[in-house]
Order: sequence, then C-alpha cells, then structure tokens
Amino acid sequence: MSVDDLPAWLPEWCLDRLESQPAAVLFRHESMSAVFGLRLADGMNVVVKVRADDGRAASCVTAQARLAENGFPCSRPLTPVVGVGPLAVHAEEFRPGGGILRGDSPGVAARYAEVFARLTTGLADLDVAPPLPNPRWVRWDHSDPGVWPSIGSLDDRDQNLVPGYVMDTAARARQRIVAAVLPRVLGHADFEAHNLRWHDHHVRVVHDWDSLAWQPEAALVGAASAVFAKTGPAMLPSIESTEAFLSAYQDARDRPFTEEERQVAWAAGLWTAAHDVRWEALRGYTVVSGKALWAQAAERLRRANA
Repeated sequence: MSVDDLPAWLPEWCLDRLESQPAAVLFRHESMSAVFGLRLADGMNVVVKVRADDGRAASCVTAQARLAENGFPCSRPLTPVVGVGPLAVHAEEFRPGGGILRGDSPGVAARYAEVFARLTTGLADLDVAPPLPNPRWVRWDHSDPGVWPSIGSLDDRDQNLVPGYVMDTAARARQRIVAAVLPRVLGHADFEAHNLRWHDHHVRVVHDWDSLAWQPEAALVGAASAVFAKTGPAMLPSIESTEAFLSAYQDARDRPFTEEERQVAWAAGLWTAAHDVRWEALRGYTVVSGKALWAQAAERLRRANA
C-alpha cells in the first residue's frame, strides 16, 4: 500500500495532529477498526487507529494513556481521540518487536494470567468513564431479545447454521452470569495471544485497547481464560488450562475468588467461546472450537452451576 492509497483526509490529519505528513505506509490492518502504520516525513513511525465513533474510544484511549504513563507495557497515545465525520481517530507510538507466545498448556495459561492480573491491577484505580456499550463478545448483559446482542450483520443470516448445543450452552451460561450481583471493573476484553508480544519470557507490549469493557472482574478473567491462546479461528483451551489461568490470576492478585465469582468465571468463558463459534458458523468459516465446546460444555456448565 502506498501513501496515495490512504484515506484522503488522513495526510492532512497527520499534519494537523502530528505536525508531519505520511511518507510511507509500514502496514495496514482492518478488523473491528482500521490500523495504519505510518512513517512520517520527519522520520517518526506512528500508528493511526480509525474506528466507527460509538462513544467508547475516548475512555479506552484515556485508560491506555494512563497505563502507559504508569509503566505498563502498552503503546503511548500521541493524540486524544478526534472525530472525523462518523469516525473516531487517534495516533499512538509504534512499538515493534517481540513474538507471540503460542500454546495453551497450563504453564502458558499461567503466564498469560499473570499479565492479565497486572493489567487489571493497573486499571483498578483509573477514573475513566465506562466504555459502553461493551464489545459484543462480552455483552452478555444486553437487553435485546434472545441470547445474543442484536447485531444486524449476524442476525440477518440463517440462524439454523448455529448448532443447537451452542445456543443452549450460551443461554445457560448467560443466565448464570446475569444472575450474579458483582461490582463492575474496567478490564481488557480481547486478551488473545495475537494481541500480545513477548521478549525473553517477558511481555513486551499488549495491544487492542479498543476492547476495554465494563464487567465484573471474575467475568472478564473467565473470558480471558477461554481465549488467551487464540491467534486466528475460534478455539477453546483444555479445562485444565482454564483452571490454571484462574488459579494463577487469583495468586497474582492475592485475592481468592468467592464461590460465586468462580462460577461466573467459568460461565463467562463459555459464553465467549459460544459467541465465537456462532460468529464463525454464521459467516461460513470452518469452526475449530466447536468440537472442544461440545466436549467440554457439560463440565464447564457444572463448574458454573449453570
């Protein structure tokens, strides 16, 4: 991709906000948002993130900035969130290097859990407006009809493509989560392996701060325990690895969960896994985690008391 292929407004935005225009495109990635890695004319490398303005971005970037100031390994925002028509845009420092820590063994799970505990601790005292609505894959507390939050791009598809056990598992897990009365906290809701980079056995950088959520701590930990190893298609680690994640997290936070929190953690992991399977089924992707969800659902539901 060349500079000429960038959105027409972006070079002027960079000049206005970063005092230099793009000279080269280092990378471009599009998923929930568009991310541009740019080398500016003054030699500085930056990342510009562009997403639909749903009211969440300012809170997410504020939290990211404060974490970076406090020494947490994440990219430091270089601008506040700026509205460009219907878009929310900001720039942050470019932090290359490091590799993905692959695998879903109990040992790997514990390493990810320790980072998640450090992250949660860093977010605990931040005075930031809740970034609502929550991301769809942890929006089990929605008020829409049915099991899932209303999302047109998914709801318009043939729902018969979703296996019945996925619907049943999600419904039971959701019922358990929403029945709990637990305080909400700010947490990372997309704690997947591809969003972290490691170097010499230490985490180098955590990405995707667009995906902060406002949910009970145990629920966010449970969701992370089900997706920490994900690098592509939906997956679900073993029950032993989820157990190791939850145990290591509590040890790192030096705060054992209550019985209700333990149940909510197991339920949240199930709901997130079921969401991913449904998403892939509706979009015609090969479902990787479906077999694992089928095999593990009964035991995970038992642990969730669902």
